[in-house]
Amino acid sequence: QVQLVESGGGLVQAGGSLRLSCAASGIIFSLNNMGWYRQAPGKQRELVARITPGASTNYADSVKGRFTISRDNAKNTVSLQMNSLKPEDTAVYYCNARLGDFGMAYWGKGALVTVSS
Repeated sequence: QVQLVESGGGLVQAGGSLRLSCAASGIIFSLNNMGWYRQAPGKQRELVARITPGASTNYADSVKGRFTISRDNAKNTVSLQMNSLKPEDTAVYYCNARLGDFGMAYWGKGALVTVSS
């Protein structure tokens, strides 16, 4: 059974930092693309950051230079360091795992990040 469990969400003031973590089980973690997506109220879910098995990364333009995604294959975890947070970063953040570009996608239940102005 595949499980992705996010942790680290919470309330922070604008300009502050948070670190999200996702613990994965039930998959061959080192072979999966791992990603963080977010969904704000009334908006569609969007990609925030993605990291490949080879540790190549890509980011949404809105978070470039502020967020950093990383993975630890020994611990089966993926993290998202979020700095210089803005109110518009407020959303539920979801961890995602996918084998290749067309494999089945797995999702965590989400972690709420609220940035106050």
